[in-house]
Amino acid sequence: MKDGGSLLMECLITLGAKVGFGVPGESYLAVLNAMHDHQDDFRFIMARQEGGAAYMAEAWGKLTGDPGLCFVTRGPGATNASIGVHTAMQNSTPMLLFVGQVGSDMIGREAFQEIDYTAYFGSIAKWVVEIDDAERIPELISRAWATALSGRPGPVIVSLPETLLTQEVTTLPCKAVNIPEPAISMTQLAAVEAMLNEAEKPVVIVGGSRWEKGGVDALCDFCLGNNLPIVAAHRFHDIIDNHHDCYAGDASVGMNGYMKSLLREADVIMAINIRFGEMTTDAYQLFDSPNMKAKLIHSHVSDGELGKIYAADLPLHSGPNCFAEALSSIRLTPNAKRQEWCADARHTYLNSFEVAPQESPVDMGVVMGVLAEMLPDDVIVTHGAGNFALWPNRFMKFGRKSRLLGPQSGAMGAGVPAAIAAKARYPERTVLCFAGDGDFQMNGNELGTAMQENIQPIILILNNGTYGTIRMHQERTYPHRVSGTDLINPDFVTLASAYGFHGERVANTDEFSAAFGRAMQSSTGAVLELMIGTEAISPRATISALRESAKSS
Repeated sequence: MKDGGSLLMECLITLGAKVGFGVPGESYLAVLNAMHDHQDDFRFIMARQEGGAAYMAEAWGKLTGDPGLCFVTRGPGATNASIGVHTAMQNSTPMLLFVGQVGSDMIGREAFQEIDYTAYFGSIAKWVVEIDDAERIPELISRAWATALSGRPGPVIVSLPETLLTQEVTTLPCKAVNIPEPAISMTQLAAVEAMLNEAEKPVVIVGGSRWEKGGVDALCDFCLGNNLPIVAAHRFHDIIDNHHDCYAGDASVGMNGYMKSLLREADVIMAINIRFGEMTTDAYQLFDSPNMKAKLIHSHVSDGELGKIYAADLPLHSGPNCFAEALSSIRLTPNAKRQEWCADARHTYLNSFEVAPQESPVDMGVVMGVLAEMLPDDVIVTHGAGNFALWPNRFMKFGRKSRLLGPQSGAMGAGVPAAIAAKARYPERTVLCFAGDGDFQMNGNELGTAMQENIQPIILILNNGTYGTIRMHQERTYPHRVSGTDLINPDFVTLASAYGFHGERVANTDEFSAAFGRAMQSSTGAVLELMIGTEAISPRATISALRESAKSS
């Protein structure tokens, strides 16, 4: 005999789970008790707040491709965790959120901390299930795992009534699941070849989850052999080696003008595994809807994304790896115009790294150059949301071994928890988090988790004394009328020291290189506070220029 909590943990371990994140709660004590029995093969990383725990689980899922696991208590615990669920949904990240629930005998009475999780999470999760019989735990956990991974990956919510977790059963745990990847037919492949052969200005846009090395390599070889520029969708910079001769940059927030021109002028767009989100389409202004001027080939692992916004001339229900491997058999007719188009796109991308000196004590343009020289090629970079995120997104090249963990949802506070999850998975690798001063304070308390778990990321706090993105829009729309955006900050160096981190304040550009070297050598992780001028509100804009532009308009 075993209780439902023990059976749940046995199922998760059989499915391949090794790490979970969460905050303890009385509503799932039986699960915590079962974790104690599995200390040798399952690690529970206790976060300081459920939002941070959910961010950690989301980052784990994106980094590993396996569902990130998060455990929280009912009511306030679940609502705190919802921000990570929303992030996982928009990132297409596999995730399982286990939420304690009131006992089955109390459900529907608005008992203490009771929430209807189907109603609450219904619009931001792939599936919400409440298990009402411990005998069904193997069936429903297996389905939850498969649902999180299949099609367009995403978060699944599993509600666990207290009475379920203490119910005694003799049921065996589930077995591991296999997730199939759909592929295209030879007829469809011939249609792809014919459409691309007619193109003189094709663009390939890649994104989404479930990419494997073999699929990425096949796509890169295909594009190189046929002169097709590759563009990364919003915050999927790390799928393609940015040093590849066909990589042309990202279609993302704050999109460069050259990228808008590239996409507008394309005669064929081959979108592989992307959802056409607001950032990748420049707020849906780049392409006519529902029919683009360019011919559209849209391949996605989920048929639900096909025709969702733009009607494809050639819609293909296929996983990214199967589609890339199919493309590798194609050799297009050589075309001089296509070759020149691809070369020009690459050349323009490389020139996009040029940036004017910043009106700031610490010049981030120079900092990014130092990082390019000092960071190892397998660095994992994380960030939350704010203008500061433009620096790693727009001024860093991600190689074959490096990773980027950033929230497509634009969620502030995601970077620090993501860095902790990444360092927990790969303790031997350098993990670098970019955070704004406002962004850091959303989840800076998770440094306590890092201290307790002996996890040592490096965190750069870009301190400009304001909520930069909102201040930028504020100055564009209501120049000189600053309201609700200035920040009075704590002493971040002292705060870092209180959590056992090495801390330094970098007051000017010349100090950064040596300080970052010390951060790299620190055995306790590091927090570097970079003093950024408020005037340098974004890499290519100043507050003065924004005010002048608003005045002239």
